Amino acid sequence: MESVWQNLYSYIVGEELWIWIGTTLLRIVTIILFAFIVRNIGYRVIDIIFKDKKTIPIRLTSNRREQTLKNLSKNILSYVLLFIVVLMILDIFDVPIRTMLAGAGIAGVAIGFGAQSLVKDVIAGFFIIFEDQFSVGDYIEIGAIEGDVEVIGLRSTKLRSFYGQTYVIPNGQINIVTNYSASNGYAMVEINIPYETNIVKVENMIKHILPTFKTNYPDVFVDEPFIQGVTALELSNYVLRVRAETFPVMQWEGARLIRKDVKAYLFEHGIEIPSPRMVVYSKDNETNAREVQ
Repeated sequence: MESVWQNLYSYIVGEELWIWIGTTLLRIVTIILFAFIVRNIGYRVIDIIFKDKKTIPIRLTSNRREQTLKNLSKNILSYVLLFIVVLMILDIFDVPIRTMLAGAGIAGVAIGFGAQSLVKDVIAGFFIIFEDQFSVGDYIEIGAIEGDVEVIGLRSTKLRSFYGQTYVIPNGQINIVTNYSASNGYAMVEINIPYETNIVKVENMIKHILPTFKTNYPDVFVDEPFIQGVTALELSNYVLRVRAETFPVMQWEGARLIRKDVKAYLFEHGIEIPSPRMVVYSKDNETNAREVQ
């Protein structure tokens, strides 16, 4: 026993052990430093590539999409460098990397059968980002859920609804997406006009106020609204539709503004929006009718 302790002590205080420790630490530090330098150079190259959009084979439609792809590229670079650094450090300690990779491959096949949904989510996440289906900040609708995109991950997408709820949707379950931020919207407003009012007179009055919307609300309307015509004949009124092109996600705001200003303008000129009416006839005297509003 005493001999074992003496040999252990000699090994610990011996030059060979400390030379190996110093050499190993130097190699590890060199590998990490080299990876850090490569990562910074890679980040700068990615920034330059995205700055010069002509060199990118993928069409960038917005700054949000550019930022999303830039962050994704940097994350992938970081993960690849981390994987390489781990392998090189294991090789320093004479760990059988090939055996580990072979075992990991077999284990990966076994795990893959139980993680098909995860793989599906990751693949769908790649296609969502590179096909520019939507980006962070867009207002989208997925099935019965709609809201602003807060996070696009490789596995899931996070939406925040108008009422504040946060929805986390696996990318593999995203089938049909309605992206309201991808292009300009259209505000559609239907105005009820009583039958007693002359239709030509009402149209001329509304046409008089429509050019003011583009001037008064330049951040909402792309062009001035226009009248599409009569779209329906109701029991006590006809329906006049006004349509206006708006900037993305501003169609609801545009519709509210048209309703407010047109209603106020018509009211000032003596034209009221009709309310539901019912006509009741007396059995005793059908010629005398009273109108109940």
